[in-house]
Amino acid sequence: MTLQERLTASVVKLFSEGDQPLTDTHLYPNDPGLFGPDSVSWKVMGDVSSFAGGVRALLLQALHPEVAAGVADHSAYKSDPLGRLNRTSLFVTTANYGSMPEVRSAVQMVRKAHQPVTGVSERGVSYSANQPPLAAWVQNTLTDSFLEAHQTFCRPLEQSEADQFVQEQSKIGALLGVVELPQTAADLRSWIVDHPALAESQALQQAWDFLRNPPLNTGQLLGYKILRSAAAATLPQSLNHLTNTTQSRAAIFAGQRLIGSLRWAMKYSPAWKAALDRCGATYDHSKFRSFEDKP
Repeated sequence: MTLQERLTASVVKLFSEGDQPLTDTHLYPNDPGLFGPDSVSWKVMGDVSSFAGGVRALLLQALHPEVAAGVADHSAYKSDPLGRLNRTSLFVTTANYGSMPEVRSAVQMVRKAHQPVTGVSERGVSYSANQPPLAAWVQNTLTDSFLEAHQTFCRPLEQSEADQFVQEQSKIGALLGVVELPQTAADLRSWIVDHPALAESQALQQAWDFLRNPPLNTGQLLGYKILRSAAAATLPQSLNHLTNTTQSRAAIFAGQRLIGSLRWAMKYSPAWKAALDRCGATYDHSKFRSFEDKP
């Protein structure tokens, strides 16, 4: 097995648990889904920098005590981290690249799964995963994180494209019942760093401790730790009092090198390719990896 195949296999394995996305997307020809071939979202989410964006989003989301409590009280992330990773990846991939029937089905599944996620955080505040303010924090940190990861670890978007990405991603939030959906990259970042509900919590510390050293094999863990350090280094400096992180140039450089290697090994997302095929769009096949490719 070549270096490219080994590298691809180690990362693909992280996302190979459970159902794979878009297995029936070919049944909906010419359906562009929420965004379509000319969208910024397909370009951003199809790049491997989205891996760093996903890790950054998890770090950010834990800063909200009620969101962190919901994860701590109801999620199986400690006992089944790869399963949870797959379920999250499945939704994000389907929402971005699926046909509209697939998107609606994914949204319905998430909202149904969130119904029993209720409780009281350690600061005595009741929470429900389907509450629009909590859903807003999850959705908006995802959007900001995928965008920041792309800007840091890929060729940066123009400002107009960054704003278009935020506007496109807000469509997913709207389907999930989110009301607070900033429409520019600058407004989105301000909404996050100025959010009044953020605070320290035991659930925050538990989540961050887990994300520092998840149960992965040696090869995966080495790459993951580089990715996590790079993602943490992109967190807003104004939140350092909660994150206790710094914008380390060394961590970002290491992340850029790793993501560059992954981009070489994995090419662009097979979900992007499947969506392009569904829409009958033309593209350079050599830049994409197919679902059928053996890592």
